[in-house]
Parts: sequence; structure tokens; C-alpha cells
Amino acid sequence: MTDLSTIYRLSLLAAFCFVKAYSSSCPVLECWFVQEKAGRGGGLTAATTQEKSLLYIRKEPHSHSADTQTAPSDISPDRVYFITDPAGTLCHRSLNPPKGSVEKPHCEINPFLPQPSSLKWVAALTDSALSPIYLQADWFSTAHQGLNQQLTVSTIMRAPTGTKEQNVILSVTSKTASVQSRLGEPVLLDCGFWTDPSSPLSGSGFAVEWRYQFRGDGRLVLAYDGKTDRLADTEEEGATLDLDSLHKKGNASLILQEAKVRHSGMYICTVYLPYLVAQVAMELEIVEPPSLLIHPSPLPLAVPGQTLTVQCEASGFAPLTLELSWEFKGADGKSMPLGSGSVTGHRQAWDGTYSQSTRLELDTSTLDLGSGGELTCVAVHLGGTRRASVNLNVIGFSTPSIEDSMAMVGVALVLYGLIKFVSWSFTGSGSDEAAKQDKKDK
Repeated sequence: MTDLSTIYRLSLLAAFCFVKAYSSSCPVLECWFVQEKAGRGGGLTAATTQEKSLLYIRKEPHSHSADTQTAPSDISPDRVYFITDPAGTLCHRSLNPPKGSVEKPHCEINPFLPQPSSLKWVAALTDSALSPIYLQADWFSTAHQGLNQQLTVSTIMRAPTGTKEQNVILSVTSKTASVQSRLGEPVLLDCGFWTDPSSPLSGSGFAVEWRYQFRGDGRLVLAYDGKTDRLADTEEEGATLDLDSLHKKGNASLILQEAKVRHSGMYICTVYLPYLVAQVAMELEIVEPPSLLIHPSPLPLAVPGQTLTVQCEASGFAPLTLELSWEFKGADGKSMPLGSGSVTGHRQAWDGTYSQSTRLELDTSTLDLGSGGELTCVAVHLGGTRRASVNLNVIGFSTPSIEDSMAMVGVALVLYGLIKFVSWSFTGSGSDEAAKQDKKDK
């Protein structure tokens, strides 16, 4: 009985510790409260003010009381907020760094004004001309960037007028703040949203919009009216949503069926509720390494003093930043850098990829190339380093070793002796024949 009682007490203690740890897993976020200055209109860009603020995050209301929290001395008590996030999105580990951590997640909070949208795929959400009494409150928006870009979050929050108890009504998230893809591969840009089911705005439909921006160029990629179940007409091909997952799970991720160079840029996922809007942005970069080709290949035979012209062409790569160089590896295995040669400008192909070439003037009279070796073109690119090599043979060049020299001396001595022997034999036989002829004549 004692053992059972002990086990029961230990289990209660473990459950208490778990609940305490779970409830304390939500962070206290250091944030910047940003708003426009009052009475400073008329300019192209309105002047803004920044104040330090503190956000106490919780999953359940009143899990910690405002009366028990003391704000740091450099933060005004008016800028301390208590946020209830039932979905727990703001409790993600990337928004809750270890104590004493130098790196902090990015956080910004702004006043927000609910208003209807005139976009045709959003207008159906607010077809009533009357604004609900529910909107008569204090509204705020927040933008968060987690550590190491693990998570991007945007929220819309509502607080009863004059209070600091805010409730998350809409949150939009992305786990792909930065994406790289090869050409031709399918790409998934993550975007999800959550709405407070207790809010009267969550049952009136939603809309999703994806836009593309790059160096001042922008276009609508995809737009969907969830209330009427209609996709807007766009000229973007190969961009889709999983509509079933969108309605059941709030999965608004964009699927690009085949990555192309023109897809590189910023993508903005925007979710609309009646009178509310929140968005997250992410970067997509198409990275394709170059293909290398050396010509002429194979190289012609070279003789000492000759200058060979070799060209290396890199093609089909993106983005356009590329470093080209040459190197030579002799028969002894030692490598020698030869520089970048004469590099041409970039050329763009029909599919948006780039090509570039380098020409090398190889002077065999000034370079110690020995009897030849391996000539390599090296391309350093964001997609990886690529190499292409050809063999180089130099004829008429030899540096005999000591063993070869001794062998040559030995062969010369043998030849000399052989010549002397043949000469002596020929001379001796000729003398005998002359003596015999002289005796006969006498």
C-alpha cells in the first residue's frame, strides 16, 4: 500500500511539473511598438515613433495575471500587453530563445484599423454595408521573425477598449522564409493560417492571395475566394493550391509545379477575413550550377615556344554571379594556378539562364609545363563548384635523369668499342691479302 501511495504521489508531482513547464513554455517577447506620429501628415512617408514594449504570451486567458507582472524600468507600463493565443503559434521555440541569448527574434506591434477590401476576390466577405459592433475595440497587428528564419508570423489581435488583454483573432505563418530550388523541380512555399473559432468573423468566409515582387516588378500569382469557392483569373501557369487542405486545415501553401528562373523573387501570402488582413513574405531563389565545355578538345600537340588558345564556356546557370579560373596539374601531381584568363560578359538564354566564357592564351615558352599534364577550367557558383579538364601534351621536351645519362654513356662506350673492333678487323684482313699478292708477284 505504501508503494502504491508513493507511486501516486510521484505521478502527481510529475504531472504538476509537466503542466508547469508547459504553461511556462510560451515566451515573453521583447517588441517594438511602432505607430505614426499624430498631426504629421502631408508627406510621402509618414513619420513614425518606436517604443519598447513587452508581450506576455499565453495559450489560455488569465494563465498569468497582469497585476503580478512587473515591467522593466526602460519599458512603459502602457506598453506591456498580455496576449492569448489558443493556437500556440507565438509559443514556437524559435520565438523563445534561451535566457541570456544575444540573438533575439524580431518582433513589431502596430495599431490596426479593420476595414473592408475592394478586391473582387475579397469583396464578398463584407457584402453587408453595416460594420459589426464586434469591431468596436482596440485592434493591433504583430509581425515576428523567429531565430534562424525558422518561422515567420503575422497576427491580428483584438482587445476590449481600454484594456491590454489581447486575443489573437487571425494568425498567418510560414516555415519557408527563404527557399532555394533547382530548375525544373516542384517548389512548395509554405503558408498557413488560423482563425479564432469563437470570433464572429471566422465563420463568414476567407480569401487567400499570392503576389510576386522582384526589383520593382510585381504580379498577381493566384487569388482564391473561399466564400464563393472561386479562383481569380491570372496569367500565371503552374501555380496551384491544395483547396481541400486549405478548407480543412488552413493550408494556403503555394505549389509551383516547375521552377523557372523568372520565379526567383519575393512571394507574399495574404489571408483575408471580413475587415481583417494579415500577410507573410518569403524569398525564393532558383539556383542552377553551370555546365562547362572546353574547346578545342582534345588539345593539339604542343611544342616548346608555341602559344595555345583554349576556351571554356559555362552555360545554363542562375543566378549570374560566377567566378571562372584555370589551373594546370603536371605529371608530378603539382598544381599551378593560371588565373582567370580573358572573361567575357554574361549572355542570357531564352529560359533565363546565363552563359559566360573565358579564353586562355597558354604560352609554353614562359610556363614550366614539362612534358604536359592536365588543364582544368574551374567555375565557382552558388549552386556548387564545377570542373572540366583536358590533357595537354608537349613534345620535343625532355630532361634526362642521372640514370638515363649513365645509360647513354654506357651505350656510347659500347658503340665506340664496336666501331674500333670492326675497324681493326677490316684493317688487319686487308694487310694479309696485300702480303700474299706481293709474294706471288715475286
